[in-house]
Amino acid sequence: MLYTHYDYLELPPGASSTCIEVAYHTLKQRLNGDTDEMFVRLIHEAYAVLSDPVRRRIYDAALQRAATDADAELKACLDEQAALWPRRVQDVPAPLIAAISAWAA
Repeated sequence: MLYTHYDYLELPPGASSTCIEVAYHTLKQRLNGDTDEMFVRLIHEAYAVLSDPVRRRIYDAALQRAATDADAELKACLDEQAALWPRRVQDVPAPLIAAISAWAA
């Protein structure tokens, strides 16, 4: 599973700049000397991107494109599989159709 900058700051996409600021500083306070250095870098990078309006717009657009592409790929895969599945349509006997038609009329 891939994580986004929002995930690293424990925020939903669309969070306000105030929420980003608070989340970043809260996470910084929770970090200690034993925290994995790579994780600390990821948190700082997430904050750097999300706190800059221009970089954040570019990042959000990239996330949206990736989501759209993933949805299209999944739909194509499901459509391809569905085309291989046999269609099961029940053949209704003619006498039954006649009886139902007469009854419905």
